[in-house]
Amino acid sequence: MKKRVLFLCTANSCRSQMAEGIINHFLGDKIEAFSAGTEATYVNPLAIEVLKEIGIDISQYQSKNLTVFDGQSFDYVITLCGSANETCPLYIGGTKKTHIGFDDPAKVKGEKEEFLHEFRRVRDEIKEKLTAFFQAEEIIN
Repeated sequence: MKKRVLFLCTANSCRSQMAEGIINHFLGDKIEAFSAGTEATYVNPLAIEVLKEIGIDISQYQSKNLTVFDGQSFDYVITLCGSANETCPLYIGGTKKTHIGFDDPAKVKGEKEEFLHEFRRVRDEIKEKLTAFFQAEEIIN
């Protein structure tokens, strides 16, 4: 049976969307990933673009508020930003809550190339750190 994982971030626009897409793409045989935010906004077009570069299509994803998952249970609830970690100190539906923080790529200043560089860096870091986490948890080998 697949493990259910919920990734949380403040706006559910970048990091949590990328984490959901990456985990479902690379580890979808063992993990079913979802994402939400403490507030719903929009999926950042640059998150869509940098995932498309590695063969992952999240263009149909939508930003969701945490309340969408009320009453559902998860094996893991993972906060990806400090604000979500502080705002959601307890999620009743999760048996294990963990914080794995990442920089917010949308906060970079500059031109599109600087933004893309930062989104790519965070994308690659999300893939690396989350894969290592699930290996340590012995969900994947």
